[in-house]
Amino acid sequence: MDNTSKISSYLSRESLGPWETYLVQIDRVEPYLDKALLPWVETLTRPKRSLIVDIPIRLDNGVIAHYEGYRVQHNLSRGPGKGGIRFHPEVTLTEVMALSAWMTIKNAVVNVPYGGAKGGIRVDPKKLSIEELERLTRRYASEINILIGPDKDIPAPDINTNEQVMAWFMDTYSVNQGKTTTGVVTGKPVSLGGSLGRHDATGRGVFICTVEAARHLDMAIAGARVSIQGFGNVGEAAARLFADAGAKVVAIQDETGSIHNQHGLDVRQVRQHRLATGSLAGAPDSETIASDQFWSCEVDILVAAALENQITEKNAPLIRARIIAEGANGPTTPAADLILQERNILVIPDVLANAGGVTVSYFEWVQDISAFFWSEDEINVRLDKIMRDAFAAVWEAAQSKNILMRTAAFVLGCERVLQARKLRGLYP
Repeated sequence: MDNTSKISSYLSRESLGPWETYLVQIDRVEPYLDKALLPWVETLTRPKRSLIVDIPIRLDNGVIAHYEGYRVQHNLSRGPGKGGIRFHPEVTLTEVMALSAWMTIKNAVVNVPYGGAKGGIRVDPKKLSIEELERLTRRYASEINILIGPDKDIPAPDINTNEQVMAWFMDTYSVNQGKTTTGVVTGKPVSLGGSLGRHDATGRGVFICTVEAARHLDMAIAGARVSIQGFGNVGEAAARLFADAGAKVVAIQDETGSIHNQHGLDVRQVRQHRLATGSLAGAPDSETIASDQFWSCEVDILVAAALENQITEKNAPLIRARIIAEGANGPTTPAADLILQERNILVIPDVLANAGGVTVSYFEWVQDISAFFWSEDEINVRLDKIMRDAFAAVWEAAQSKNILMRTAAFVLGCERVLQARKLRGLYP
């Protein structure tokens, strides 16, 4: 497929960013799709709706500041849109488009009844006071109100957003509707209809998939060496679960730097140090290493849980791991994928590995709608089954077709989306 021939007029062909990565992934999966579905493939390369909004707020000093916000609904063939909201100074429309598309595939891979959506605001939240952040969230919620709703599009937390942001978002929507509507977002505080088990869900999904991959490779988790890129919600939870299973977390990297201990880091102490100081540097029983040195650490498992485009042609040849689990969305570029394939490194793709978060978000949404809530043990048991079943289906497709796990996951997800699209037909 000539990707540039299918670029929407509002995009720059020279700066497609992560959207280009997604288009390449669709290009690579197309030869393996059911031929009866091929007439519908272009559906996947065009988002259903893209909304760009201006978000004016009054800062604490009285100045009126304007921020750019987005909400993209990529595909709604299988159900309402589902996807997070990130606050980041480098958020772009093409990034949000790609993230929404990966949500479409991800939801289909684990077979939850959602389409894909994503949102974001181009802002550095660290430069805002808590009052300014609340005003920003509420205005953004009001601006995208025309797209969202518990049966239309259900946002969730992402980078630099959390339970509190979701609480403000839910309250704003509810005020505008004239009634409390807890199901409009997921990832809320438990006291406002949030689900037990949601905080660790994405990291737990990464852990479950990696355990399954290790089993197929006859690798024991106990004693395995693990490196973690990204020490936010996903990376920290995954690191903690690996450590609790007897693995040695030997290296951690985030935006503040990289640390290493060949005998294993105390993940909980590192977290406390990070919270207290704002940096990984100086964490107990650790040595600081250069950022590029992180990639060459000798490990069995690498968890990529930061941002997109982290594993590239430059550092892929340096990686010394048997398994890479993608806790972030789009952390590996297409060129790096080929290098990792040549080096026989198993990559558990993002649309499978990090689907634990949206799976428990689905549980939260179901609980909100039914007003009946489950225990954390029940949540974890249900999550474990869905993730293991999804991994098994992707692994089987990869083995039977002799293709990469990423391609296999896309085959499974794309065919489910396109089958729904084909059955629904075109209107008018």
